Amino acid sequence: MTTFAEIRKGSFDTETTGPNPLEDRIVTAAIVVRGGGRDDRVMSWLINPGVPIPAEATEVHGVTDEMAAEGADPKEALEDIAETIAAALRYGMPLVAFNLSFDWTILVRELERNGLPSMVDRLPGLRALPLVDPHVIDKQVDKYVKGTGMRKLKPTAERYGVELADWHTAEADALAALLIAEAQFNRYPHLNTYGPQQLFAAQRTWRAEQQAGLQQWFRTKATAEQGGDPKKVIDGSWPLVPAPRAGEGS
Repeated sequence: MTTFAEIRKGSFDTETTGPNPLEDRIVTAAIVVRGGGRDDRVMSWLINPGVPIPAEATEVHGVTDEMAAEGADPKEALEDIAETIAAALRYGMPLVAFNLSFDWTILVRELERNGLPSMVDRLPGLRALPLVDPHVIDKQVDKYVKGTGMRKLKPTAERYGVELADWHTAEADALAALLIAEAQFNRYPHLNTYGPQQLFAAQRTWRAEQQAGLQQWFRTKATAEQGGDPKKVIDGSWPLVPAPRAGEGS
């Protein structure tokens, strides 16, 4: 049986103006393609988001307003990114992203914002997409990781033996996600038995269960300093976080 590490696959990452995939903008994006007995390929974009980049976002990814001003027009770059991803998915190539619902959602909302065809329009008839989220998989196969922040990208990579010299560029983070996924499928061979439809459905179920558990923790165990709130709501949608309906909070 051909393993996940051996097949040709892609990985996607974005760096953004902030942590809200429904409202923030993409500043840089990268797609890394690896495996299948062929050379790796890296595609990257610097985008002028058309809005100021908060200082706290610049601290994470290093892109300033001055740098972004030299970036591509959002409409042109987003069309290129979306069509590159859609072409890979139509071909059946797995697409990896760490905490995929963030990157998928922000891309979908950016396409909508710029009047571009949606991913649904670009992928007619494809409902169970070959998407792979190492963040969701990690929480499923290793449920008892201790320590605040240990589920973030870098410590997760370290737990799977993935080492990179650079972090928090879209290119580096996309590669890290891809290497984590390869390590997961090697460490947990049963993952290789899932077909695309089975894995898509499984990850959707796992994400919903994981977020429901997190919501319960915030409601019943978290302190006020930890953000505890008996009415806390944590959305468990995957791969797309839905926009709030009229009258709901953001």
